[in-house]
Amino acid sequence: MEFKKRVKDTWRRPRGQDSKQRKKLKGYGKMPTVGYRQDKRIRGLHPSGYEEVLIRCVDDVHNVNPETQAIRIASTIGKRKRLEIMKIAEEKGIKVLNPVRINGTQSS
Repeated sequence: MEFKKRVKDTWRRPRGQDSKQRKKLKGYGKMPTVGYRQDKRIRGLHPSGYEEVLIRCVDDVHNVNPETQAIRIASTIGKRKRLEIMKIAEEKGIKVLNPVRINGTQSS
């Protein structure tokens, strides 16, 4: 999966007199500018076009809209519950962004 480079929440604008990043010299990291923003309609969506919903228990799957939302199963969920969530998602036609791997191959 390919990740977009993002500015961390703790990022602060460089203001130092001799700051190489403030002077925009090559090799010192880019600064966020107006041109990096996305279109309002697709901002915050997963690259697949769905809104991402984090599932922390089996009951959370029932509150998902399969037309506009896709699920990502939390890392704290064990394999047995993951398989149960996958089964419910398949019945409802919900896209799973991190499906369970069985014997090195993805099921989905």
